[in-house]
Amino acid sequence: MAGTDTLSLPSEHNAPSTLSISSSKSYLIPGCDESPCTEQPASKTSGSVNSVSELSDSFADTDKLCGWGQFRPFCLQNFRTPHWVLFWLCWAGALQGLIVNGFINVVITTIEKRYELKSTESGLIAGCYDIASFIFLIPVTYLGGTRSKPFFLGSGLVILAFGSLVFSLPYFLAGPYTFSQEQDFHCHSGLPSVNYSITCSPDDSSLSTYKYVFFIGQFLHGVGAVPLYTLGCTYIDENVPTKMSSMYLGIFYTMAIVGPAIGYLLGGQLLKIYVDFGVDANELGLSPSSTVWIGAWWIGFVFSAVIGLLIAIPMLAFPKTLPSTAKVKAGKVSEMHQKLEESEATRVSFGSSISDLPASLTLLVTNPTFVFLSLAGASEGILLAGLATFLPKLIESQFSYQASFAAFIVGTVTIPGAGGGNLLGGYIVKRFKMKCSSIIRMCILFSLICLAFSFIFILHCPDANFAGVNTKLGNDKSVSKFMLDCNADCLCSDRNYDPVCGVDNNIYFSPCYAGCRTVFQNYDKKSYGSCSCIEDDLTNMTNMATNIVIEATREKCNNNCTHGPLFLAVIFMCMFFTFLVSMPSLSATLRCVAETQKSFGLGIQWMTVRLLGTIPAPILFGWLIDKSCVLWQDSCDDQQGSCLFYNNEKMSANILTIVCLVKFLSCIFFTIAWYTYRPPDSAPSYARNPSVYESHDQSISKGVQTSTNPNEPCLGIRFAPYQNEAFTSCDAHVSSVL
Repeated sequence: MAGTDTLSLPSEHNAPSTLSISSSKSYLIPGCDESPCTEQPASKTSGSVNSVSELSDSFADTDKLCGWGQFRPFCLQNFRTPHWVLFWLCWAGALQGLIVNGFINVVITTIEKRYELKSTESGLIAGCYDIASFIFLIPVTYLGGTRSKPFFLGSGLVILAFGSLVFSLPYFLAGPYTFSQEQDFHCHSGLPSVNYSITCSPDDSSLSTYKYVFFIGQFLHGVGAVPLYTLGCTYIDENVPTKMSSMYLGIFYTMAIVGPAIGYLLGGQLLKIYVDFGVDANELGLSPSSTVWIGAWWIGFVFSAVIGLLIAIPMLAFPKTLPSTAKVKAGKVSEMHQKLEESEATRVSFGSSISDLPASLTLLVTNPTFVFLSLAGASEGILLAGLATFLPKLIESQFSYQASFAAFIVGTVTIPGAGGGNLLGGYIVKRFKMKCSSIIRMCILFSLICLAFSFIFILHCPDANFAGVNTKLGNDKSVSKFMLDCNADCLCSDRNYDPVCGVDNNIYFSPCYAGCRTVFQNYDKKSYGSCSCIEDDLTNMTNMATNIVIEATREKCNNNCTHGPLFLAVIFMCMFFTFLVSMPSLSATLRCVAETQKSFGLGIQWMTVRLLGTIPAPILFGWLIDKSCVLWQDSCDDQQGSCLFYNNEKMSANILTIVCLVKFLSCIFFTIAWYTYRPPDSAPSYARNPSVYESHDQSISKGVQTSTNPNEPCLGIRFAPYQNEAFTSCDAHVSSVL
């Protein structure tokens, strides 16, 4: 039959038997004596029977074949390697970072402004991701640890894509933005205007309710990402040698950081596009530098939904186990905590039944090194989750940057630092072949360095001058804090927020409160003149061949802050040293637990990180930022809307306090983890546990008699039906080279 090679092998009773292996390519390799393979005595083939048997099993067992359901074509079997697993996991990690740590963080201030949300509410939106992870971590990691990990990974990507689609729904449901229609908010002396009516429409009062749609979308993001950094990490770790595991995981985590980098850069560019398609922003006098500008925040999420579905297809095709899995596991030396050596965790089948859950959980929570590494991860999670969500907002407020430019700055400064630190951390562990104890000591050192850099948050920029807030205070606040003698007859409303910057470098709540009576438009910028509340040197310009006097523009005022370059440089170093710890910390966690508990251990650790770190972090940071707000938007349901103006000094002090506190706690937890760690004996785990060794031996030999004569020439049989697999053997216990 075409494509089938038949090899005669001696049976147990020296009777000839036939073994047929379906293969597109199979051939014999001459042995040590270089004699023709067809002339070798039958007895010399006995040493290679294990290779033949194992290869036959790798194609007979559907758990080791690539494909979908019953469709498992031969052409896909070339991809059954750790390299291809890493390739698609990197794309999946990049997509998750693109959405959750990129687009979400870039658009957070935009959706606050568009849907009248507080920072606490936007922090809760970000926290829904971790709430979902917390709820689903235990069932996914426990069940996925003994089942097909690629199935869980691919299903998670489908859910992640659906969550992105849900997150974009408020754009399609809420209708056009208020400023997509021409607004006339300048002063009309003594004349009432519909623009200044205090009555609200039902549509206006419902904007803040769209936060629940954001909650659902972000919750689905969290559900979909659960398998990625738990089952994904263990799927890599169980298929590569220990010395390569840190490098593989470092590449994976680095790509997961490339995703946010793309998210910040691409998201920042998308915010330069006006939110409503079909509306010419230039005709409305709007530009990205306008204080009321809303960018196209939703496009990135629709794009991500499509990409997520495409990546899920190859991920679902990977088999439950790769052909290299058994060999890699057999060759690993355990570094689990000493107290676990005589426990149930060393049993090969431990964790395959739900009845093992209480014992498995008990072993983890009584492992002090694992517990304090998890607490250190929670401390780091508070810092990273809080800053990832609100660092663009902090920079935008402190330095009076545009939202799109603040996102660009964060992406170009923090992401390279985080990516470089992540990759270097994994390389250091591999390069110096560091043991678990040395890894934890390195984490302590780098955390102390990062703590020193964290004091950069003590720097702050001066507040811009805002008429009615910190300058030009009104006399009668019972009417409006913005009411002055110069605008008393303009009939202005506190609900029509359209800030302008006067030539006196003061911000005014609207052109009406600046007393501006004339409007000019030059391309995409709207300017105002005849402003009774502005007294300073005026700006002359030519508009349509007519000389006009400009007194206010729809731009942000300059607060003359020069701390920007220094602040961003130190933030880069903070991110670098923070992520320099993340990869070694993960490696130490995987080493200090038993082989059978790695998936479940990572699940418990990530649950701890989320419960104590990343879930409360955005809410806590948002609450601290709200505490620094000095001007709230009036909403139509008589509740506070989004914050319109912050006190920069108070904001910096609040952020400095929380950042330094959590970094100090991180140093303490790493120190205790190092102090309580006890390394095991030097012998490999399968050598100390005979049942493990025997199980592995039997899985390879398959009961076939092997040659025991040390002087007998070696005949290696190599089967290469696909390029990713090649078997050469003369030894019964190590029968293949991948």
